[in-house]
This record gives sequence, structure tokens and C-alpha cells, in this order.
Amino acid sequence: MFPLARSALSLTARGIQRTVSRQAHHKAGPNFHDKYGNIVLLSGAVFCTAIWSYVITQTGITWNLSPVGKVTPKAWNNQE
Repeated sequence: MFPLARSALSLTARGIQRTVSRQAHHKAGPNFHDKYGNIVLLSGAVFCTAIWSYVITQTGITWNLSPVGKVTPKAWNNQE
């Protein structure tokens, strides 16, 4: 079993060496996320803020806020 494990490790090491050598010859240019990542994030945040601002101020939705001080209990009737 030892020779099998040794050959598996050498195959793995060769594969890693090939990958590293391929990447060393590749020019690393900026990808989409490097170019546009912050712009996309910022525009999404602005869009979300604009939509929620419109919903909160213009749609006339009655928000279900705290009922404390608005609800009064009914009088208790003793019926025996």
C-alpha cells in the first residue's frame, strides 16, 4: 500500500506544479469583480434606499407600529 500512496502523492504534486507553472505564464488582468464590483454594490444600495424611501413616504401604507397608549381596554361586566 505504501508504493500506491507514494505514487498518488507524486501525481498530486506534479498536478500542482503544472497548475502553478501555467498560472505563472498567464497575465493576470482585472476581472469583472475587480472592475465593477464596487460600482454594482453602490448602485444596488442606492436603488434599495430609493425604493424603500418611496414605499415609506408615498404609498400611504399604515404601518403597524406599537399599540401602547392607543388601545384602551373595555370595561369588565360582572355577569353572575
